[in-house]
Amino acid sequence: MTLNDLTVNFSHLDRNALLSEWEWLLGGEYLPILVSASGDAFVQNVSNNQVWWLDTGGGEFTKVAESPEEFSRLLSTKDFVVEHFAVQMVGDLIQSGKTLSCGQIYSLSKPWLLGGLYELSNIVPTDIEVHFSISGQIAQQVGCDKS
Repeated sequence: MTLNDLTVNFSHLDRNALLSEWEWLLGGEYLPILVSASGDAFVQNVSNNQVWWLDTGGGEFTKVAESPEEFSRLLSTKDFVVEHFAVQMVGDLIQSGKTLSCGQIYSLSKPWLLGGLYELSNIVPTDIEVHFSISGQIAQQVGCDKS
């Protein structure tokens, strides 16, 4: 499995608007630079270039790199990729026949923050914009905090 299998192309979407429902957490200071097939986003701080990981399932926001160059190096390390890209889950989904069409990511039917489980029967291909919109609204409603 390659990084291309674990990420999705979102160049057809408005980068400035994609994470609008996460504005309460991001504060307008971040733009997405990479979206994982498992529905998370790596975002770059527009003022200092730090790269952060937006875990949409748990509503968590974690710094992963001080610069795009450091982030690029991390993408070539197995441990980082396994930890942040749900490699096993994506592989299992593909093997089960749940493949992504253009403009889709994998999303939980019943979100984890609402008691949903990370199991194949609860994961469906979903429109990228719909996923980020709904997951951001739910995370805000359940009171996830800034990290």
